[in-house]
Amino acid sequence: MADRAADLALLVEAAQEAGRIALGYFGRDPKVWIKGANSPVTEADLAANHALHATLTAARPDYGWLSEESADTPDRLGRRRLFVVDPIDGTRGFIEGNRDWCVSVALVEDGASVAAVLFVPARDELFAATAGEGASLNGEAIRVSGRTALEGARIAGPARHLRAMAAHGMDAAERRFTPSLAYRFALVACGRVDVATARPGAYDWDLAAVDLLVQEAGGTLRDLEGAPLRFNGATPRHPALIASTPGLASAATAIIAEAEAAQASGHGAS
Repeated sequence: MADRAADLALLVEAAQEAGRIALGYFGRDPKVWIKGANSPVTEADLAANHALHATLTAARPDYGWLSEESADTPDRLGRRRLFVVDPIDGTRGFIEGNRDWCVSVALVEDGASVAAVLFVPARDELFAATAGEGASLNGEAIRVSGRTALEGARIAGPARHLRAMAAHGMDAAERRFTPSLAYRFALVACGRVDVATARPGAYDWDLAAVDLLVQEAGGTLRDLEGAPLRFNGATPRHPALIASTPGLASAATAIIAEAEAAQASGHGAS
């Protein structure tokens, strides 16, 4: 476990450095470009990504690399261990001045996350987890809520999921749709939200860190078939997902599966 502890310390150092860099651009009208179909990237994303790559790969040159802001290569597929990072998860919110963005950094081993850090610089929140060692927020242990009843459960997610869950008596949380998917799921890990969901299409870098955080906090993060997440596949994307307290997982999954089926058939709203 000494090596695992050293890896976690490295992730913390790298995430905090990248967070400080990104925070220097926050609220200061950073340069923005559009990549792909319609995905924004800022100079802050690129600067944070550069810092993460420099720190992490210098310390662990034999580990692979997968980042939202780096060109993907087949090299990672042959690596047993790799860093999976998102220098700014929630870039749209970052641009708009929303504080719910984070630096997401994970160490993946044999397809599963074994060390993870989410740093939320604008809120001064540092989430961390190591496989088998629990999860923490700013050094204090965290657990998911113990809620088992749908009625009154706090929820967060995209609009069509919120509507579906609200019909069963669940309540939109204070930050029901944070622009950072990783932070949205982290709210489940620390007990502020009972159920959080994601539309199909999230990437490894959105999920690798928070997947471990939720699990180590006693929660579940699964697809609609109940399958756990696996990372570092040839196509690093995922279907619709649910993070929740264990007592709500089955019922919430059924609700979201119905909503996604309606969407796929053309009878659901986005």
